[in-house]
Amino acid sequence: MPNKKVSKALSLKGSIVIPPDKSISHRSAMFAALTNGCVEVENFSTGADCLSTLNIIRTLGCEVEFIEEKHIKINAKNAFKNTSYNLDCGNSGTSMRLFSGIIASRNIEAKLFGDESLSKRPMKRIITPLELMGAKIKHDHYRAPLFIQGRELFPIDYKLPIASAQVKSCILLAGLNTYGETKVTEPHISRDHTERMLKYFGADITTDKNTTKIKKSTLVPRNIKICGDISSAAFFMAAAAIVPNSEIIIKNVGLNHTRTGIIDVMQKMGADIEILNSDKICNEEAGDIKITYSDLTGTTIEGEIIPRLIDELPVIAVLATQAEGKTVVKNAQDLRNKESDRIKCLVSELQKLGAQIEETPDGFVIEGKQQLKGGTDVECYHDHRLAMSLYVAGLISQEPIVINDFQWVNISFPEFESLMNRLTC
Repeated sequence: MPNKKVSKALSLKGSIVIPPDKSISHRSAMFAALTNGCVEVENFSTGADCLSTLNIIRTLGCEVEFIEEKHIKINAKNAFKNTSYNLDCGNSGTSMRLFSGIIASRNIEAKLFGDESLSKRPMKRIITPLELMGAKIKHDHYRAPLFIQGRELFPIDYKLPIASAQVKSCILLAGLNTYGETKVTEPHISRDHTERMLKYFGADITTDKNTTKIKKSTLVPRNIKICGDISSAAFFMAAAAIVPNSEIIIKNVGLNHTRTGIIDVMQKMGADIEILNSDKICNEEAGDIKITYSDLTGTTIEGEIIPRLIDELPVIAVLATQAEGKTVVKNAQDLRNKESDRIKCLVSELQKLGAQIEETPDGFVIEGKQQLKGGTDVECYHDHRLAMSLYVAGLISQEPIVINDFQWVNISFPEFESLMNRLTC
């Protein structure tokens, strides 16, 4: 499906089960590979990025068996037996950044490479702290491919200039195999799936507000069940809030506090959201989310909430076009370092649809409430989240839109269109 035509929806109705959380899926496979044992993972994401992580642990010597479509068994008894590896990360920045920390602290060498898009993404943010720990890394002006000569590292006390779960996780995974105490402090709290899962696997790790400490630890194999991905749910949440006469329920969604900024912002804007059947699964909160169409008002999004919804900001921009008044997003400059420059690209494509949105150095400003006109082609810039955000925009546009290269949604969410079609009236 290279190009996708999207037409205006009358309403969204029904309930869906959202795909597995990608962040947790990545980590479940990576950490299982470090246990030297067998781990079963239920509800593993089969998006392209997570499959890249599975291919990497296979290359590292793990046996991966699909018991069912999303139920896998990982045997890590023969992991890390070789001394040299070529690790293909595909389009997955999570794979490259987290495996860099794992490789750098072990007595092996590896080349980490990816596709054209990943090769343009900045890696200095992980290279700098790893080199401070004593890592040997060759790179192409701080971009992939990365050539890492693993060795024994020493602990550091590192303060991140920008909150980043991937950078934090990279350092913690290096610290996991380093004698002494490695300490990471963030300006704001980012998603904490790494900390929760390392604790679940028995690591010596503690967190106090914005600071996490880890000591050299041996992980114990434990089976994992993965909840649904709130970043995937966000597109349906936004769509139901702005398509008139809509009411949907999204089941078994991860409700980790470091990821629920989308809920906080939508409720602040006046969205009708209710949490049902809350539970805890393998150290992660989860529950069902009910969303009903409602009138929205603009808001300001900035500061410590940004790391809690950084991936959801593109679809929040679409949501904001339907809110009365002005919506301002600040402190989100990290959006420029994603699969695309999400600030520049998002503003460009929404302006094509008639949105009153202006780019700022660290975000954007949107004037609402607007009637998107549609009737044009838009680009997703090889960025899955832009593609899905523009799809939501198409549901409220007066004329159909065509999203070019829509197949990039398969990177994270191959089920996206079928689930949206199930709800669309």
